[in-house]
Amino acid sequence: MLILGIDPGYAIVGWGVVRYERGRFVPVDFGAVTTPAGMPFGQRLAMIYRNLNEILERHHPDAAAVEKLYFQSNKTTAIDVAQARGVTMLALEQHGVPVFEYTPMQVKSAVTGYGQAQKPQVMEMIKRLLRLREVPKPDDTADALAIAICHAQYGGLQQRLIRRTER
Repeated sequence: MLILGIDPGYAIVGWGVVRYERGRFVPVDFGAVTTPAGMPFGQRLAMIYRNLNEILERHHPDAAAVEKLYFQSNKTTAIDVAQARGVTMLALEQHGVPVFEYTPMQVKSAVTGYGQAQKPQVMEMIKRLLRLREVPKPDDTADALAIAICHAQYGGLQQRLIRRTER
């Protein structure tokens, strides 16, 4: 199964493509879409959309795993991230990619076995699970890979059920 993990944002959208076969994770490609701070917001959204379309056309994932929004304080930031997340969901829908959403706690639990794990623990496990020499940068990229791993752990059953209902 080829999984696209996405850590949504409007300044940085982390993404990572992971192949999961026979209980093994293989990193295929990963990176970040970075939009300039001074760019008008609508142009930033368009840039995210174009870049995600290129990634989807290049990799044709079987599923996409997207982190659910979670904000404690800044509502303005939350609204802007939600808009960028909407553009992300639109691109995925237009490419016919099934979308699965996970909370930060689910991602931490899937990657480390502990839902309250700290960021360094998650980063180290991503490096180990994907057999990487170093943790991908920026952190949003590593987070996207963690989200893809989470789907492989939790969502494989969901994906198989969807395929069965489509037949």
